[in-house]
Amino acid sequence: MTSRTPKPGAASLRELAENRSLPAHQVMDQDTLAWIARNRPEASAAPPTLPHPPLMLVPDVTWFAEPQLVDSIHGIRHNARVSLLAGLLAQEYGLDRDHTAALCAAAAAHDCRRRDDRDDPGHGRRAALWFTRNQHAVTTTLGRELPSDLSRQAAIAIGLHDVPYTDFTSQQNLAYQQAPHLIDLLKAADCLDRYRLPLARWWPDPFHLHIAIPSWLHPVAFDLVVRSEQARLNGATNHGALIHAGQILNPRQ
Repeated sequence: MTSRTPKPGAASLRELAENRSLPAHQVMDQDTLAWIARNRPEASAAPPTLPHPPLMLVPDVTWFAEPQLVDSIHGIRHNARVSLLAGLLAQEYGLDRDHTAALCAAAAAHDCRRRDDRDDPGHGRRAALWFTRNQHAVTTTLGRELPSDLSRQAAIAIGLHDVPYTDFTSQQNLAYQQAPHLIDLLKAADCLDRYRLPLARWWPDPFHLHIAIPSWLHPVAFDLVVRSEQARLNGATNHGALIHAGQILNPRQ
């Protein structure tokens, strides 16, 4: 267990966001999480029966460029949840086993080279370079090697995940054509985890995506955020918090 009790009187992320004074490194707090929990999206459909449990990869602390980012809103829990959401989207869109593994690997590493929790332009490109140089670390976590062509596509997806489609350069458009399915699904999975952010206007906006997100997946993504972040605030390890959250999809665990 690790204590994460905030300093007495410290402003919440929500207060800081409303005052436009968010710090470079941002860690979830109880007041912000309580506000998030009160605003759960309505479930318009029940989750389908999954053919097999979704894959969730939990990145290692050594993957991150800055120690302060490990436990931040772009840290271990965010990357792991995005990998799980990517796995769910992969099932929804019929990706095969190898493409699903490549997508989940990309998701688990997509924010590992961030320098701060703000916009940090270029962090996708830096993470893609790190992924290319450290594939063994990722595939060890994955439990299997990736075909070289899919490793390359995963790196492309990581490199473009933080670039809006409308801002793609001609070179980036050419790169997109090499891995459109991985890029589209990674962007969608990353978008779904935006329920962790302290202002509702920053929450998922499917308008910016190229694929449709099934309606049942929004409440699932929301619950993954609330359950994992609350468990972490209660003192669970990152792994423990993520396992607890994942039980909403595997209730018999």
